[in-house]
Amino acid sequence: MKTLIFLLSIIFLISMLLIVILNMCSKKTFIDREKSSPFECGFDPKSSARLSFSLHFFLIAIIFLIFDVEITLLLPMIPSIMISNMYSYLFIINFFLFMLLMGLYHEWNQGALNWINQ
Repeated sequence: MKTLIFLLSIIFLISMLLIVILNMCSKKTFIDREKSSPFECGFDPKSSARLSFSLHFFLIAIIFLIFDVEITLLLPMIPSIMISNMYSYLFIINFFLFMLLMGLYHEWNQGALNWINQ
């Protein structure tokens, strides 16, 4: 047990030493105006390079990703019907779909799905 703690402490010290050395070596000390400005064929930019981003579109994209991941979790459950207990299978599927519908209902009540208000 003592050797395990000793080895873990050595590994921790070596990794912390490497992190400190790499952070000291990777710092940029020379700041150049041309390198920090956006590139527009060598000319000074006329406006800000950053465009405003719609937060509402981002929320819709996150909701889509969540439902996409949940669909990928539901699809492998279909072939497992044959090898599982039907009552436990139905309980798991119904609980999963209930949680999906509650999340959708919550998003709807919060107004995240209304494009007109935003």
